[in-house]
This record gives sequence, C-alpha cells and structure tokens, in this order.
Amino acid sequence: MTETATHFSFVNLLLNADPVVKAVMLILVVASVLSWGLSFETIRRQARLRGFLRQAAAKGLVGAPVLAQTLLIGGRQSADLGVPGETGGEYRARIERAMREVAGGLIGASDAGLSVLATVAAVAPFVGLFGTVWGVMNSFSAIAGANDTSLATVAPGIAEALFTTALGLVAAIPALIAYNRLSQGMAGLGRQFEQILRREAELMASRRGAPVTAATDYREAAE
Repeated sequence: MTETATHFSFVNLLLNADPVVKAVMLILVVASVLSWGLSFETIRRQARLRGFLRQAAAKGLVGAPVLAQTLLIGGRQSADLGVPGETGGEYRARIERAMREVAGGLIGASDAGLSVLATVAAVAPFVGLFGTVWGVMNSFSAIAGANDTSLATVAPGIAEALFTTALGLVAAIPALIAYNRLSQGMAGLGRQFEQILRREAELMASRRGAPVTAATDYREAAE
C-alpha cells in the first residue's frame, strides 16, 4: 500500500508525466502566473488613475497635475486653432474631442494587458483539454502495450489527463473573473473622464478668445 501511494504521489505524477503533458502543464502554470501578475498590475494602475480622477472631480483638472499637464495642454492647443464660421457648440466639442483623445491614451496605458487576460480565459481550458486527450491516449496505448486493463496500467495516463484539465480551469477561471471586473473598472474610468472633460471643455469654451497660453492657464488656475 505504501509503495502504491508513493508511486502515485503528486510529485511522481509530474516527474513521470509524458513530455507533451509536461509541456502543457508548464504552459498553463506560466499562463496562470502571468494572468495573476497582470491582474494586480492593472488594479494598481486603475487605483492610481482613479485617485487622479477623484482629485480632478473635486478641484478641476488643476487639482490633478498629472492629468492637467497633458489634458489641459491638449485642449488648449485645440482651442487656439481658429476655424472660420465655427459655432460655440462646435468650438466646445472640438476642445472636448482633443482632450478625449489624450484621455484615451491614459486609459489605454492603464489596462496592463486585459487582452492577455481575455486570451488566457478563452484558451486555457482548450489547452488543458488537449492535455486531457493526450493523457487518455497514453492510457489506451499502455493498455495495448501491456495487454492489461488493470487500474495500475491506466491510472498514470488518466491522472495526467485529469490534472491538466484542472490546471486549465485554474488558469482560466481567475483570468476570466479578473478580466470582467477590470473591464468594468476601465468602463467606470471612462465615464469619469467623460464628465470631467465635458466640464473642462465648457470652461475653456467660456474663455474663448482669451490671450492665454496653456502653461499660463495651468499656472493661474493652480494658484
């Protein structure tokens, strides 16, 4: 009994696994570690950007200098462009559009690999399934080679198959949950940006024609 338990221990299962199954296990483990790392990094970046947006919502963009340095300058550059016959609404929309393009870059820099999480969530179960099929094939090969259908003959291949299935789920489920939650977070950040940019565009539009540069505008508002 002791020898059998030792033979089918978890460590021996990994060491004695088929090379293809080992490769599948390694891929799934790397994918799982990568998805966890990207999840924590995205959470950190979203929290940082959310803090800036909270400051901007309370005090305006000048209350969040990191955002103001890019958004206000982008909006002012658009505001300084003269378009003959442009209405006030078109002027405000043009400023908002310019700042929205900059904001899109800031949001995009905060996703930290959501596409990778989506890929892991979608592909990992199928990679695990491939390892499962390969393990079952090994079991049938062992039966054919030994002409024996006992549990000792088929157990290693079946164990490998079940383990790769489990690894596929272990990699895919957290990645899917993280992707859904973080995608919702990105959508929330986008809505916060929309509100702030609309307010700042209206403020800039109300100062139409004022002889002030982006740098001066930023310094005066900060004071």
